[in-house]
This record gives sequence, structure tokens and C-alpha cells, in this order.
Amino acid sequence: MQSKTNVDQMLADSFKLLALKMPIDKITIKEITDGAGVIRPTFYNHFRDKYELLEWIIRTEILDPVIPLMQTGHIRESLIQIFENLQNDKKFYKKVVRLEGQNSCENITQKFIMGILYTFINEQAGEKKLAKRGLTMSLMAEYYAQSIAFVIIQWVKQDMYIMPEQMADLFEYISTHSMDEVIAEMN
Repeated sequence: MQSKTNVDQMLADSFKLLALKMPIDKITIKEITDGAGVIRPTFYNHFRDKYELLEWIIRTEILDPVIPLMQTGHIRESLIQIFENLQNDKKFYKKVVRLEGQNSCENITQKFIMGILYTFINEQAGEKKLAKRGLTMSLMAEYYAQSIAFVIIQWVKQDMYIMPEQMADLFEYISTHSMDEVIAEMN
């Protein structure tokens, strides 16, 4: 008997192969299960639909590996790892970023990063209170999660045109400088 993780990975591998051949929204559960060599009910024992499978792929391949780095405050290294993980399966993720709406790669990525950042911010803050009225830890986590997700998605959409280290440096720069500072540094 195969473990849950093995079946999850077989379904993910099948889904990824199909995504390279056709639009993700056209892929059927039957095609996924046929490719994985399992019966249709097996799919539903593991995932609600193909979008939950996609979320599992993004989480396990791209985001889970960076949790230890993010939890210890190594945001730049986390970003480099995310960019490198995306590059490792560039063709697939270029298809994934085309999805729009609630099942988009950006929404999935943002939701997961927000959870990690919220935990990190709470741990770092301890008993301290935020200095600005109306600013909450949740708002701060959501802001940075949206920013990170946006940068990741734009990089993939633009064909991953610069190296992961350069993207991490770019994100660090725009997230630590005000718009006024960036404009003032223009030549």
C-alpha cells in the first residue's frame, strides 16, 4: 500500500505533466488520475479538486522549504530559495501564473506567506505594541505577503529574466526604501 505522501506526489506529477500540454483549467480529474495510475475516488481521498492539488504543489515545492529561513528572519535567503525553486520548474510555473481569480498562484502564495509572516511578526514583537495607531500585526503581515507575492508573480511572468539573488536584492531595496527615497536616487 502506498503512503498518502506518495499518492499526493504521483497526482502532483501527473497534474504537472498535463499542465505542460494544456491549459490548467481544462485538465480533468480523470486525466490526472489516469496519469498517476490511480482510480478517481483516490484523488478525492487526497484533494477536494485540482486547485487544492495545485495549492499542495506550490506549498510543498516552493513555500514549505523556506519556512525555517523565514522563521529565523532570513527573508532575503527565503526569497532566493523561492526564486530558485520556481526556476527549477520554470515551464510549469509560467503556466500556473496565468491562472486568475481565487485559485490564482498569487492568491495561494500570498495566503501561505501571510501565515508565515504573521507568526514571525508575533514572535519578534513579543509583548511590544505597534507604535502607529491602526497598524496591526495582521495588516503588516498581509501588506508584506502581498508585496512578496506580487514580486514573485511578476518575475515569473517576465520570464525570470534576472537571477534569484538580484530579485531578492531588488525586493529588499523596494521594501526598505520609501517611494520618495527611490525617486531621489534616480539619475
